[in-house]
Amino acid sequence: MAVEDTQPLISHLIELRKRLLNCIVAVLVIFLALVYFANDIYQLVAAPLISQMPHGASMIATDVASPFFTPIKLTMMVSVILSAPVILYQVWAFVAPALYKHERRLIIPLLVSSTLLFYIGMAFAYFVVFPLAFGFLTKTAPVGVVVSTDITSYLDFVMALFMAFGVSFEVPVAIVLLCWMGVTTPQDLRAKRPYVLVGAFVVGMLLTPPDVFSQTLLAIPMYCLFEVGIFFSRFYVGKRRPREQDAEEEAEE
Repeated sequence: MAVEDTQPLISHLIELRKRLLNCIVAVLVIFLALVYFANDIYQLVAAPLISQMPHGASMIATDVASPFFTPIKLTMMVSVILSAPVILYQVWAFVAPALYKHERRLIIPLLVSSTLLFYIGMAFAYFVVFPLAFGFLTKTAPVGVVVSTDITSYLDFVMALFMAFGVSFEVPVAIVLLCWMGVTTPQDLRAKRPYVLVGAFVVGMLLTPPDVFSQTLLAIPMYCLFEVGIFFSRFYVGKRRPREQDAEEEAEE
């Protein structure tokens, strides 16, 4: 391989390293700012369950070190989630030079909307799903069984729900991308509505705990977001032009 052939690869690797370091620094800065409040953050996340627990019941720690490490682990996860705009910007800055102006104009709204939808999905899980699901689960405990959830198990449980709802709320972005790339069309998606509705409940069953409330509360928003994706995808259909045409327009400018 000639030296001149390796130079672009090395420059790309250097740029990638720079973007990765920026992402790591962003996460660490947010983590250091929040770590002092780790216990408060955990208490905030645990509030939906604590408010539904029977009088006198409390959460427990079955591992010696979990009272210290579990809030720290949650704080690190929160730091990564809050750093999502910075991380997405770094990804955008890395790939943007390879895109034409027409493509950049279309992708920027998708990046912004994907971030907002992920946060909205997590907020929906916290404010809507958690109170209903925990209220149902705590009230169905057999007689003589005291609900005292381990703090580590609870963290794993709620983070799985946060990620499930956050990712599921990205459905409109996925649909827009598929239509933009020509994989499908809004007309084809409308014809498959019955299958999508069934698929939404199947996904809800796979991604959420085994209770009907969580499954339904994930499936219904997913289907509604599917309809939102169909609506906005019409603005992207036919917008993907041959790269030769984009190159000609860039050269003219």
